[in-house]
Amino acid sequence: MTQGLILAGGYSARANTNKMLLMYENKPLILHAIDGMMPFVSQVFVVTGHYHDQIHSFLKDYPKVTCIENKNYNQGMFSSVLTGVSALSEDFFILPGDCPFVGQETYKKLLLGKKKIRVPSFHGKGGHPLFMKKELLTELMMEKMDSNLKNFRNKFDFEYILVDDEKILTDIDTLEDFKSLNPEKKVE
Repeated sequence: MTQGLILAGGYSARANTNKMLLMYENKPLILHAIDGMMPFVSQVFVVTGHYHDQIHSFLKDYPKVTCIENKNYNQGMFSSVLTGVSALSEDFFILPGDCPFVGQETYKKLLLGKKKIRVPSFHGKGGHPLFMKKELLTELMMEKMDSNLKNFRNKFDFEYILVDDEKILTDIDTLEDFKSLNPEKKVE
């Protein structure tokens, strides 16, 4: 089976609020990310950090969802990757929590790929989530803290998987990004 890793450890500094709990269509962004991934994984690990208590409190009763606190979240996103992969034992997806609307067809196509690392691509641009085979876990855990997923990915013969899903490029960094999801509504 496949596992999921959702990165939600950052400061949300550009949004100036915990963007993972911003409500969109009656549920927080972090749940959109989890719900989109859940049909394709046996378990989801959410790596928290700056807002650990809030996110953990919100997700504590969700079955098949485990929060892992990254105590080194101030060292950047890759520190959350390294914290999270230590809990994995199967093939896995890695998804930033601020890319919450990936379509089901994207997950399906990534699972059907052939190479150990698969990246969805929409109109020539790579996006999220990243798919990796479990045999890369040990090498990923040995990667230096000052690295990143792109550097790690580029060490291997990875494949782009063409998808018709512009949501793989979504990156909700600011409140303006969030408001643009539905310009008619006020931020909740």
